[in-house]
Amino acid sequence: MRSSSFEAIAGPDARVLILGTLPGAVSLATGEYYAQPRNVFWKIMGELVGAAPGLLYLDRVQRLITRRIALWDVCANATRPGSADAAIRLSTIQPNDIAGLLRSHTEVEIICFNGAKAGELFRRHVSPTLLSSALALRLEVLPSTSPAHAAMSFEHKVIKWRAGMLM
Repeated sequence: MRSSSFEAIAGPDARVLILGTLPGAVSLATGEYYAQPRNVFWKIMGELVGAAPGLLYLDRVQRLITRRIALWDVCANATRPGSADAAIRLSTIQPNDIAGLLRSHTEVEIICFNGAKAGELFRRHVSPTLLSSALALRLEVLPSTSPAHAAMSFEHKVIKWRAGMLM
């Protein structure tokens, strides 16, 4: 199945860019980032910036924008049966125009990856397209919020995300 990313969520003064890999099946069905109820992304954002899962999706998005956090995916589209990052067929990846986003959002200081796979795909598919100024940005690989990454406790994930995003 071919999956496609959503549009980037980014205010004009974004300072932090969070990149995932590609929306999963539940997110694609609802048209919302991190809609899988067992994914703890919004629960972590609730702890860090008040964008808790109990809020309406548009309110959560607005809280990110207000806190100067942008959200997107490394992959614009790719073939992936199911929702697991490991199932993404590498030869089918078309990356998002992250270089373009960084050119239009010059206040971004840090790129945070939601999991190691997002960081790996960024290095492989996006880094070669970036100007040297973008390559100088701080890159932080943070623990995946996916339910597949259950080895780390929620509390430990919050600590790592807070430190990684400098919140």
